[in-house]
Amino acid sequence: MTIRSTSTGELSRLMRAAGFTGIDESRVLAEGWQVTDFAEAGRRSLANLVQSVGAPAVMVSFLDSDVGFVEALTPDGSSWEGLLNRETAKSYEIPLEHFPVESAVAGAIAWSAVAGLMPDEETVRQALTGSALFVEELSSALLVALGLPDAA
Repeated sequence: MTIRSTSTGELSRLMRAAGFTGIDESRVLAEGWQVTDFAEAGRRSLANLVQSVGAPAVMVSFLDSDVGFVEALTPDGSSWEGLLNRETAKSYEIPLEHFPVESAVAGAIAWSAVAGLMPDEETVRQALTGSALFVEELSSALLVALGLPDAA
């Protein structure tokens, strides 16, 4: 989970209230952004958190270390979804057509603009179409491509 929030303690409390479980300590990035790992999220956890914090957020849910499901949301309700490690996802029989690359790239760029970030469109596309032994590598590349400060 990556979101802009004022304090790590407050973010953990808000994440729990939004339905996240197994919340680890947050890693603080520049400009108030925080990255927090978690074990599980409920169906509306991301929406609940964005509403309570009032800031854009991006979340990657991992299937082992093989595939990543990306969800991002802004306080105004704009959202996008993406898939990381498409070739591996295909071998898991995940329907790739449910995660079109071009709409994910366009959504990611729009999300970044709302979040006040400077994304790199080509690098976003590379993260969403690339392959890696561990999907966490693609997740990190995506955060950097979205323009999140100190995400590397």
